[in-house]
Amino acid sequence: MDKQEMTQPQKNGLSDLLLLDRSHEFTEQDVLYPFALEELLCKHVGEGGAPLCHLWRHPRAFVMGLRDSRLPGAAEAARYLEAQGYNVAVRNSGGAAVPLDLGVVNVSLIWPKRRAGEIDFRDDFERMFELIRLALQATGCEVRKGEIEGAYCPGDYDLSIAGRKFCGIAQRRQAHAYVVQAFVIAGGTGAEKARQAREFYERASAGAENIDYPRVTVDSMASLEELTDLGGGAALKFIEAVKRVVRERQTPEGLKRATAGLWIPQASQVREMASLLRERYGIRGKESHE
Repeated sequence: MDKQEMTQPQKNGLSDLLLLDRSHEFTEQDVLYPFALEELLCKHVGEGGAPLCHLWRHPRAFVMGLRDSRLPGAAEAARYLEAQGYNVAVRNSGGAAVPLDLGVVNVSLIWPKRRAGEIDFRDDFERMFELIRLALQATGCEVRKGEIEGAYCPGDYDLSIAGRKFCGIAQRRQAHAYVVQAFVIAGGTGAEKARQAREFYERASAGAENIDYPRVTVDSMASLEELTDLGGGAALKFIEAVKRVVRERQTPEGLKRATAGLWIPQASQVREMASLLRERYGIRGKESHE
């Protein structure tokens, strides 16, 4: 695996952070590969390794949340998506279903846990919010946080511009470290991805009316290409903006200290972890047991 871009910011809540840019790396088609990579990196960070900001994309995938995987028609919905060429998986972090393509930039912040009594997941979400806000500051658009009705992967930390969601945030916690994950719809159209999510839930719910799942509306989502002046190539421009925010905050001392604690697992180790995650967090809908 390439160790592509590594820097360390030292202020504005981004201290002791290395940047690992895999946003142009598409050799691994399994969408669980980046989640497995982060699982291993998180464990290393918890053991004293350098904190990381991981950037990645996937050409065509659909990632379910744990609750989604328990819907009665989840297995049928997964088969349908796979027949359409999607790589389908269940993630081990919070949040709900998310469609991915090259217009969606995934940003993950991996940090060690603080001392007992100092942990507040909202603080961790705030760090991600601040990073994304700073990356978009030059567009002049106001980034707001708060649940957007009708959006997929809904939550208190939906990020929106002009009332339409472009980013959702989830979290995965281990014993000594944690990962805050954000998907950012940068390129393409938000309505198209909202339709994909809505169609998934229509199949996965199997017609049941008395179960809880996101009721997605097409006009709830939008991309940065639609919402800002980033225009075409918005995904790549957003990636560069995130990297700029990080680079502007690095110091020689911080970079030296952080790179000394850098470790990247071998691809074989990551694939092995991906297999374990697939076995542990597989689809649990009733059809998967028939």
